[in-house]
Formats: sequence, C-alpha cells, structure tokens
Amino acid sequence: MKTPSLSRRHVLALAALAGMPAWAARGSARTQLIAAWQTPDAHHIGVLAVEGTRWSVQRSLAVPTRAHGLLREAGGSVLAAARRPGDWLLRWHPGSGQTQWHWIEDDRRFNGHAITSPDGQTLWTTETELDHAQGRLAVRDIRSLEKRAEWPTHGMDPHELIVLPQALGELPAGSLLVANGGIPTLPETGRSKRQLDRMDASLVALDPRDGRLLGQWRLGDPFLSIRHLIWDPVSTRVGIALQAEHPDAEAKRAAPVFALWDGTRLQAASGQPPVMGYGGDICALPEGGFVVSCPRADALALFSSDARWLQNVSHREAYALASDAGHWWASGAEGVWCAPEGVEARSGERLQIDNHWQVWPRA
Repeated sequence: MKTPSLSRRHVLALAALAGMPAWAARGSARTQLIAAWQTPDAHHIGVLAVEGTRWSVQRSLAVPTRAHGLLREAGGSVLAAARRPGDWLLRWHPGSGQTQWHWIEDDRRFNGHAITSPDGQTLWTTETELDHAQGRLAVRDIRSLEKRAEWPTHGMDPHELIVLPQALGELPAGSLLVANGGIPTLPETGRSKRQLDRMDASLVALDPRDGRLLGQWRLGDPFLSIRHLIWDPVSTRVGIALQAEHPDAEAKRAAPVFALWDGTRLQAASGQPPVMGYGGDICALPEGGFVVSCPRADALALFSSDARWLQNVSHREAYALASDAGHWWASGAEGVWCAPEGVEARSGERLQIDNHWQVWPRA
C-alpha cells in the first residue's frame, strides 16, 4: 500500500495540521548551503546557492571518498568528515580554497560526524575502535585537529552528536548527546552488518569535561538504530531520526523513523504510516516540531513535538534537511524544496546530494 502523502501544492493545509501559521507562497531570497554530493566520477563538498526557482553550484572541492556530516565553523571554514568507515577529516575555506587534512590512526575510523564545543576550543568526533567495534568519542584540538583524548560512547556504531544548549531533565546545559547506532559491523569494512540480534542502539549523555556517563536511554524495539539528532528550541526537545534493521521485511517497512527525547524518556513516533523504515536526515521546524527525510519512500515525514506523526509531503529522493531563520530546505532528485514558500528550485546540475547540509552565512 502506498504511503499517504500530500503534494507540495497542499502545503498550506499541512501548515494548519501542524499548528503553524499559514504559509504564503512568495519569492525565496538567496540562500547558500554547504553540502556533500556525488557525481558519476567523483565525490565533492561545496557551496550551493538557492534563489527563487533555481539553484546552482557556487564553489566545490573534490574529496577522496564520500563525505557525510558538515560543520560550519566560525571564521568562514567548513569541517567535513568522511562517511563511515572514514579515514579523513577536512577543514576547507571556500573563500580562499585553503585546505587542512587530517588522517585517522590505522585502528580507528571516523563515523561521519563532528561538533565543536560552545567555547570553540575543542572538536569532538565520533569514531569506531576497529579491533572490538566499540564506539569512541575523540577529543581534538580545534586548530591542529590532533586527538588529545578519547572516551567510550558506551555502545557500538556512534553516529551524530550534539551539545545541549540548555538544561534538560537532570542534565546541565553543555552536556554531550551521542547517538549509538548499535549495529555490529565487521572491523574490516565498518559497514558489513553482522549478528543483528546483538544490536544495542542507545542515546547517551556524556560530561563534556571528562566523558563521564550521565545517562543512557534505549527504545523498546531493539532493531531501531538511533542515527541523527536535532535540538528543537521551541519545544526544548531532541528529535531523533531512526533507521530500521528488522530481519522481517514488513516490520522494517512499517517501522517508525522518528523518536523524541525530553530529557527523561525516549519515545518512538506514534501513528506513522509505513515509510520504508529509513530516516535520512532530520531538522526542527521553525514553529516547533520536526521533519524527517525518507528517501526510500520519496517523502518528508512531519512530526509534532510530542512524537505524533502529522503528515507526509511527497518529495522524490529526499535526503538533506536544514532550517534557519524561519525557513527550511530539503534536497531531492528533482530539486530543492524551500519552505515555507513552497517553492521548488531546479537546476541543470545532476548531483546526488548526501544526507546532510547546513545553511551558509551570506557574504
């Protein structure tokens, strides 16, 4: 049965369902996004410009393998981490073209995500220790990118991490949240899954000063992998994109792709129709709530800030999501959807956008 969804022309009705103000279609201002993408013969990171009904590549840099998470840094640089199991970390200055490369130790692999501390002095990267496939959080010097220390993530397959901007539950502001995907993999490849009955996905909170475990939460369904995290400043909750690993095809297809964490409880979405069990990216909506990209279902799934499914919006091969200053953007096979305008920007470029992008400040 096909997943029920709205076409983009029905987005005004969707706004009413979500409890948002009515969205008025109007021309979109110029926005720049830092993104990672693939072409038939290369992998790139770069800057895309979206304006009205058109988008284009402004600057790009070829990278050795597929990039994943991208981090906008103070001072006009971009930090890119290789997709797991990755061996490189890159700082790129789009304005000057200057690059700074860092290659990981032979017994470690990058897991695609990094984040800086609020004071801008430390970089944290999620990694896997290959001998035992255990998760590590590396503490790195922000300037040299060299590792100063590493802490256990208390699980396997750590992926995205965020810093809590304010206290939540019993956790103080500044606590680190790490998504342990929980999937056992072969050390030789870092992606070949094995013994999924040993899956142990969890959300963990760590003390940013010494890596001490502050809390750990699991979902009731052990086959839901916790992948991507976003803070919603409106509801003061954390939204989580999930990826299902059920051995039963129907259970996998129908699995939830969203969970909510309120500081004390981890709760999977309710009322969601089947979207192939794969959440590609997540962002917070400007008026509260969340959107998860579902590329295998050609949809964007919207959820309330209490984990209720609201509606799907049709968008073919939806992957990367970003929100900023009351707007949000979704990549797709046919173009970039810009909301709340409801405008789809198109281009002659044929790029396969990766899971993530971020808004780049205007010059």
